[in-house]
Amino acid sequence: MRGPSILLPAAGALVAGLLVGVTGPAGAASSPASADAKGPVGWDVYRHLDRLPELTGGVRTQQFSSFDRTGGNDDGFDGRYSCLRTAADGCVIAEHSGPGEVDAIWFTRDNGDVRATGDITITLDGHDVVHAPLQDLVDGKLGAPFVHPLVANADQSSGGVYVEVPMAFRRSMRITTQHNPIFYHVTYRTFADDRGVSTFDPSDKAADVIATLRAAGTRDPKPASPHAVTRRTPLDLAPGATARLARTTGSGELTALGLTLPQAEQVTPKMVRDDGRAFGRNGSSTFTVAVDPANDGVRLTRRYDPEIGHQVATVSVDGQEVGRWSPTEPRGAGQWAEESVELPASVTAGKSRLTITNTFVSSDLDYNEFTYWADGHVGGGLKRTDTVDVGNASDEAAHHYAIAGQTWQGDRTFAYPFDADQAARARTARQLLQGLRLRITFDGRRTVDSPLGEFFGSGFAVAPVRSLFTGIDPAGHAYTAWWPMPYRKGATVELYNGSPLAVTAGEARVTSAHRAVTGDGYFGAQSRSGATRQGADWPYLQATGQGKFVGVSASMQGPANRGFLEGDERVYTDGARSPQIHGTGTEDFYQSGWYFNRDTYTEPFNGDPAHLTATTGCAADSDCTGAYRLMIGDAVPFGSAITFGIEHGPVDDVAANYSTTAFWYGAATPSTRSTDTLTLGDPASEKAHGYTSADPGPVADLSSTFEGTGTALTAATRATTAPVTFRLAVDPANKGVVLRRTGDQSTAYQRARVSVDGHPLPDWLQPLGNTTHRWLDDAYQLPASVTAGRRVITVTLTPVGSAWSAASYGAWSIR
Repeated sequence: MRGPSILLPAAGALVAGLLVGVTGPAGAASSPASADAKGPVGWDVYRHLDRLPELTGGVRTQQFSSFDRTGGNDDGFDGRYSCLRTAADGCVIAEHSGPGEVDAIWFTRDNGDVRATGDITITLDGHDVVHAPLQDLVDGKLGAPFVHPLVANADQSSGGVYVEVPMAFRRSMRITTQHNPIFYHVTYRTFADDRGVSTFDPSDKAADVIATLRAAGTRDPKPASPHAVTRRTPLDLAPGATARLARTTGSGELTALGLTLPQAEQVTPKMVRDDGRAFGRNGSSTFTVAVDPANDGVRLTRRYDPEIGHQVATVSVDGQEVGRWSPTEPRGAGQWAEESVELPASVTAGKSRLTITNTFVSSDLDYNEFTYWADGHVGGGLKRTDTVDVGNASDEAAHHYAIAGQTWQGDRTFAYPFDADQAARARTARQLLQGLRLRITFDGRRTVDSPLGEFFGSGFAVAPVRSLFTGIDPAGHAYTAWWPMPYRKGATVELYNGSPLAVTAGEARVTSAHRAVTGDGYFGAQSRSGATRQGADWPYLQATGQGKFVGVSASMQGPANRGFLEGDERVYTDGARSPQIHGTGTEDFYQSGWYFNRDTYTEPFNGDPAHLTATTGCAADSDCTGAYRLMIGDAVPFGSAITFGIEHGPVDDVAANYSTTAFWYGAATPSTRSTDTLTLGDPASEKAHGYTSADPGPVADLSSTFEGTGTALTAATRATTAPVTFRLAVDPANKGVVLRRTGDQSTAYQRARVSVDGHPLPDWLQPLGNTTHRWLDDAYQLPASVTAGRRVITVTLTPVGSAWSAASYGAWSIR
């Protein structure tokens, strides 16, 4: 029995071609034990986190977003792809017919200020459950359950805003915004039937869920496990050594892993948020500063953004030119620099106030200024006499600040460089976080071999992490994870020291509990590291069998301009050639915005815990960004295979070095298999499948590509406005069937009424459209109520409105 493919890199290097399965014992069930296999819905997703290992059936996670339909990088900048359609009530950004659940909504624009989007309306089953200004919604002004951390604004999520309230619906979903939202995602699940689904009720305040999320990273979010025991092991590992932390036997579950590691210290760069201005050619700024009349000269210091290189300006005192700001070499983004000019006593002595004028000479772009300090040479030392906070209205007024030829105004949050001691301690911590590897074996199969720091949420530096399932407490040197990790025969937890340093202190804690395990998937952490490849997405997770993706922790090192963050995530499951999730940018996937413009943060579902520049621990001319994203309500299930990847740069064209750990649950045996395919335009196939229609539409050849990878296909299509009927073979033991259509999406909003053997089902609605990449693999879920026990099903599709296009229909039976 061949299990899901897991690439297990050795310490610091990618081991190509090592395939390790996650099979259970012979004959172990791989499908969920529950008769209703969709798993928890609504608030139960967070009330029953112990059920996370359950593998679902008849559930599909999809996304609407503003991604560039041509495959370029215009993922919302001008808003041309942001509205699926424009209706009387605004911009429609998401729409579905049938049961499902909205699980994650994200927006950004204007550096995270979303007021210009206006109102957002979320309509479920014909009723508006939200109708309010988007900014009010993400600011928490609507009250529970729409409060932090179930919602977050740009200050809380570093440039992006999100809503993570699970909103289920039984018949339909529609989301509109008053104005074009520019950048957005709506991630939602669809269900084969509405069994166990109740329409979201905003009056349910979900106080227990909010309390759980607000405690994220500090305690186990799962219900308590009875009879749980914890094993403690002192840490003492030489380089190259492995320590066994725990070994269990019988059927049960690991419920918590913890370590203390005193040798890895948090080294925090001095972070400053400051507002400022810039002026360009023929521009200048003027202000006054107070000085001590007893001065023997004055030192004027400027804080500035050094990413703009070769900034030069003259400095005048009371109208007399006395010096200049020297040419500055450009440095990487995300750091502050300071520069000083000595003002001679000939123009400062005996004065209590000076008028300073800076006049543009040259620059790669413009001359920027954030803060000025005046220090007088008095009595053989320096005496601080004044500070000018550029950009602060009251401070500017107090100092008579004026600017000519302004080119920019805004704020920046940057770090100051490390000193030698800080750099050494940060280097030690990073060697341990990346060199120590957590290894876990379940039922004889190793499914976890991950860098320690990345597993717990921060791979570049010791930093606070308060995610739902992992936490890092720098003050206590503590690392904890609460993923539920079931096994049937036993588990072994090990720590390997691949660093050059001996671990001489600390402790490991492993908590386990005995319980019966039946249809749960095995926990996996698929880690890989190495250089990105031109033209190829970086793979977070590649696996076969049945499973679901539940999150990722990433350590990304690339050019200092952070262009690698332009990459979009793309997700393909079960052999589909179209991505069912297509994002708009890397920091967008992590629910932030504008290259994480508020810098580091940590939230239950997402975070940017560590950001290093060349002066704070990253390589020269490089940027190191660490981020994590958990997808719990919006977990991505798959029945036979998944490829979850992300671009590096606008079109996979920015060279970088990535290390990532993807979290998932899986079983070796696929839960879906292809049982039949009808090929349109092929007379033999149409006859064999009883394909009939009063007007089937002419056969037309189409040569085009699919979105995402751009896979090319030439095939015959039919487009019709008349009903069509056909038969497909299915597995009689099925628990539902996925009907997959390959068609031409050059016309958006194709819709058809669906019936199976005379039983009416929700409409098949596909709002997407693309005139550049015209092929689309589109899925519709048929419930077991109309497919179970049948060897053949008869499907009738009745187009509504525009012509319905198809080149083929395939049946994928769920077991």
